[in-house]
Amino acid sequence: MKLTISILKADVGSIGGHTKPSKRMIDATEQAVADAISSGLLIDGYVGHTGDDICMTTTHTRGPNDTDVHQFAWSTFLKATDIASQYGLYGAGQDLLADAPSGNIRGAGPAVAEVEFDHDPIKTNPVRPAESFFVLAADKCGPGAYNLPMFLGFADPMYCGGLMLPRLDQGFTFNVIDMDNTDGDSIISLNAPEDYYKLAVLLRDNERFGIDSIVSRYSGEMAAAISATRLHNIAGSYTGKDDPVAVVRNQGIFPAPEELTSPYAKAHFIGGDARGSHVMPLMPVPINTAVTGMYCLPLVSCVGFSIAADGTFSDSSIDFFDNQSWDHVRLLAQQKAIEMRSQGWSGAAMLPYGELEYSGFRQSIGDLVDRFAFRNGHGAEVPEKATADD
Repeated sequence: MKLTISILKADVGSIGGHTKPSKRMIDATEQAVADAISSGLLIDGYVGHTGDDICMTTTHTRGPNDTDVHQFAWSTFLKATDIASQYGLYGAGQDLLADAPSGNIRGAGPAVAEVEFDHDPIKTNPVRPAESFFVLAADKCGPGAYNLPMFLGFADPMYCGGLMLPRLDQGFTFNVIDMDNTDGDSIISLNAPEDYYKLAVLLRDNERFGIDSIVSRYSGEMAAAISATRLHNIAGSYTGKDDPVAVVRNQGIFPAPEELTSPYAKAHFIGGDARGSHVMPLMPVPINTAVTGMYCLPLVSCVGFSIAADGTFSDSSIDFFDNQSWDHVRLLAQQKAIEMRSQGWSGAAMLPYGELEYSGFRQSIGDLVDRFAFRNGHGAEVPEKATADD
């Protein structure tokens, strides 16, 4: 069958500041998913939260950008928003930037990542005898948060030894989106390993260029899809960080989970943190982790699934970052955060003016810029043009 995995995530309210959604909000979301399964809209679904973002992982046969699936997600986020408003939670409906989108909800605020593929999990299937994938959900960070880990996992044999094996050694195509182009989805396709350096040139800029999807050059199968969008380009002002999601297929013709998750041991620096205006390390955390540390650290969770022949999730899920080996990385991230935040507002510790997401910062700077004046009340003297007689 043609199966679609749809990941839909939004921040629609949280307790005591931007920490986590309430139990009532999660319960309402889980009930909505259960009802959608009963009605036949969805085959299966899983609900969790990363920081204050509620994330729904679903399977169905309706294809990407399906209006009914996306409208279900929108109405579910509205229900959670109503609960947040009723109980006075912070940021109720924060990521719902449109009044009532009539079709799919891409560009309306929620993060969306979807993959469609032929699902035939039998031993004789030469491409995918079993289907496994994981979902990355990030909070308090910009849309390019996955650029470095995805690049290392799908293009660098120092992190993914599987790239030296048959089938995987044919490499992957990276579809990269220019998120500053507001006229539409502006995409460039680059191949690894041939375009390794060209990819690095683009992906170094997490705030402008982001990986939209990754495709196997051996099979043409999509390996990963990422919600690379800029909320401030949608809303015109700061409404919260972009907090991307990603669905990543693994094993077989794709890298293994450990090859794809090991780059997160870097706790690499990205834009995000408080008011979306700092540069801080990305901390891998278990699913359903709240934002309660001494800083508003960017967080990422990673939950893995297998899919049965009927499209349902098999048995249970696995939390890849809920392991004592990641405790060391969390301490590393915290130490890196302390060092960076000790620099306060100076230099690289905060995003440059052009990338400051919080409209208040931009207004404060703009008000001061308007007060600049040339010394002695006039500009530099412009020399007269020389003539032929000079």
